[in-house]
Amino acid sequence: MEDAVTALRAFNRFHTRFVGALDAHYMQTDLSLVEARLLYEIAHRDAPVASELQAELGLDAGYVSRLLRRFQAHGWISRGRGKDARRRPIASTSAGREAFDALDRRTRAEVEARIAPLGATDRATLVKALDMARALLGGGERPGWTLRTFRAGDMGMIAARQSILYAEGWGWGRPMEILQGEVTTAFLRDFKPGREQCWVAERAGMMAGSVLLVDGGDGIARLRLLYVEPWARGLGIGQALVAECIAFARAAGYARMQLWTHSVLLSARRIYAAAGMKIVKEETHEAFGKPEEGEIWEMKL
Repeated sequence: MEDAVTALRAFNRFHTRFVGALDAHYMQTDLSLVEARLLYEIAHRDAPVASELQAELGLDAGYVSRLLRRFQAHGWISRGRGKDARRRPIASTSAGREAFDALDRRTRAEVEARIAPLGATDRATLVKALDMARALLGGGERPGWTLRTFRAGDMGMIAARQSILYAEGWGWGRPMEILQGEVTTAFLRDFKPGREQCWVAERAGMMAGSVLLVDGGDGIARLRLLYVEPWARGLGIGQALVAECIAFARAAGYARMQLWTHSVLLSARRIYAAAGMKIVKEETHEAFGKPEEGEIWEMKL
């Protein structure tokens, strides 16, 4: 926690310098950063009211009112009539749009100049890193998530992330990492198109979870390595990954689906149960260095 707090505060200090947040005149204009942001919100919203702008920016109501009066005096906004006198819709005038467009062009040019030394790969990395930071901190827009099938490089990331999460959460260190590497390597080496598949969930440009479906022989489709990143849980990703496995297995003509999990993995077990799977066998093992209750789940397809 101490490292995270220190790093975030250090980044905040860097970013306030980067965007000129402490400058009295943002982008060499007569606007402060707060005023520029308020002008941005008005330009990108359909007839907002003052209370909406206040809530979005987390500003004092009186402060927002004073800024809006200033904008109105400049001729940048007009105030309509609402059902409630306190909820008067706000619209940009032609002068306001011109003022915003000029500021937007200047800001974009400044940012482009700052990141121009970065190559295409580094720019893509920057985009992903910033999207990830927003997703982790819960700020700004809440990016959705998508599912895709696997591509080059995914197996290494899947094995690495699950090995780390299982080591942190349950102390399943090297033995689990060996297992992850064996499963993902075998999947790539022996991949059977039309009979096997891997799906990856992405959110904010980053891997948010994944699952494998492999041919277990004798008409059994085996679900392997389901996981969802902690920062992406509660969005229905795990349920969607399992649903993809079931639909694929049925379309491929498998008779049953089977998986191996552990009694301590409560979230995953709830997903399996909700999908209609049931425990058919329980056994204690010490493959990960300490006694663990393993479970085999199945369902007819």
